[in-house]
Amino acid sequence: MTRATPHAKPPGRPRAGIDAAVFAATLGTVRELGYAGATMDRIAAAAGVAKTTIYRRWPSKGALITDCLVDALGPVPLGGGSRREDISSAIRWIAAKIGEPGIGAAFAGVFVDAVSDPSLREVLSTRLQDPYRIVLQDALDEPEHRVLLLIDVIVGTLLHRMGMTGVPMVDADVDALTGMILRHFADTGGPA
Repeated sequence: MTRATPHAKPPGRPRAGIDAAVFAATLGTVRELGYAGATMDRIAAAAGVAKTTIYRRWPSKGALITDCLVDALGPVPLGGGSRREDISSAIRWIAAKIGEPGIGAAFAGVFVDAVSDPSLREVLSTRLQDPYRIVLQDALDEPEHRVLLLIDVIVGTLLHRMGMTGVPMVDADVDALTGMILRHFADTGGPA
């Protein structure tokens, strides 16, 4: 029989469990206190972990928020149907996600921070935007610059509405936005 040494530490929580707890605490804290009020100290306290645990995984609040958004968004749901169906489902998906509690504020806050932080812009580009851009490029058979414009117009419009009104875009306006986007990207782009 082997005995544990008096200095042996019990096994900690698995990384996935910590990540899930921190992500839930992050969105909850952003929802409750706003992006600026969601400090690493408050997020750690809400998650029930030490601040050092968070900083071992994420070097900054921006990196944490970015990974939290990637987790919360999940994959873009493309049905593999027509261009129109893929674009329409992508718009409705991101509109619904931005409307979820904490997500719109987290998105907007991390974008504002990135304006003056080149390293955060790199994190946002590589960990958040690029995976979705690549999926859309493949699905729509469009060049990178057109897909970036598509993402800019959709996400920018949705975040602007959330920032100006404090509420997500209503379904009728999402329908109107979808119609405008489809006229430009589905009707003038690659195969319909």
